[in-house]
Amino acid sequence: MSTIAAGSPASPAAVLCGLAGYVPPRVVTNEHLARRLDTDEAWIRTRTGIRRRHVVETGQATSDLAVEAGRRALASAGTDTVDAVVVATATPDHTCPATAPAVAARLGLTGAAAFDVGAVCTGFVYGLASAAGLIAAGVSERVLLIGADTYSTIVDPLDRANAIIFGDGAGAVVLRAGHRAEPGAVGHFDLHSDGAHEDLIMVAAGGSRQRSRPGEPSREERHFRMRGKEVYRHAVTRMAESARAALDRAGWKIDDVDHFVPHQANLRILHSVADDLGLPRERCVTHVESVGNTGAASIPLALSDTAARGIVRPGDRLLLTAFGGGLTWGSCLLTWPSSLPRPERTTP
Repeated sequence: MSTIAAGSPASPAAVLCGLAGYVPPRVVTNEHLARRLDTDEAWIRTRTGIRRRHVVETGQATSDLAVEAGRRALASAGTDTVDAVVVATATPDHTCPATAPAVAARLGLTGAAAFDVGAVCTGFVYGLASAAGLIAAGVSERVLLIGADTYSTIVDPLDRANAIIFGDGAGAVVLRAGHRAEPGAVGHFDLHSDGAHEDLIMVAAGGSRQRSRPGEPSREERHFRMRGKEVYRHAVTRMAESARAALDRAGWKIDDVDHFVPHQANLRILHSVADDLGLPRERCVTHVESVGNTGAASIPLALSDTAARGIVRPGDRLLLTAFGGGLTWGSCLLTWPSSLPRPERTTP
């Protein structure tokens, strides 16, 4: 178990000063998927709450989305330089090397520290903790954190259970060194994992485990697989437990939370976690309807959309929580900054 504050009272805090999101232009509607998968639009919408999702064109990669989201976040922060670039992704451009150094170079940030975080859909929360640690340790004054995934490249397009859920996208934040008491400060973290259940969410092929064995991988092994019913149970329980732990660590009550921003897995999970916590559903930020489950990009995309619509205000208290393959899960707290420019809308 890992339940930590973002540094000691005397150490610098990570403060949000830039925010942006980006999704590729190509839209795939429920109607399009219904024709391909021999189902109907209402079944998809009722099952997931998703109406549409965005996917990359042939030849596009995760880094392409990450670069655009990163560029917009840097502009939002009014800076063209950072000390570190962190990319949270489960769909890197290559098995080796990491994607972050290439993203940094394309953004003109050659020389900055750059590394990937691989915690699947919990990647952005783990990335926030990593960025906050760099700042608290005095290693970095500014960090660009990008959550980016292209699940369309690993999900079997004929997989009726998973093809309806996932979309592609990237969301990014810039964090600067500041004080824990100021608006925009990232608060307490709660991070966990349970590798005994790694097979619940997995791409079996492509890594050293599969490559060390003779023979070619099967179609199923080459694509993303998820055991939905078991994942649903774990996700609701773990996210709610983690959210409570983060709130307790900070001394917040449920009523103190103005906006609940969970990983945008599907609408049923979002509402189930909110109900478990005793939070009114209207405080639950949802963006999944327009973009689907975008993995590590889902929380920053939801934050960007909420900010673009003017729903969140300076001083508002936010609770972020996520669950992903590994298994991994975690939560953190954030007080909204007072002078963050309103981001561009990523979807209509």
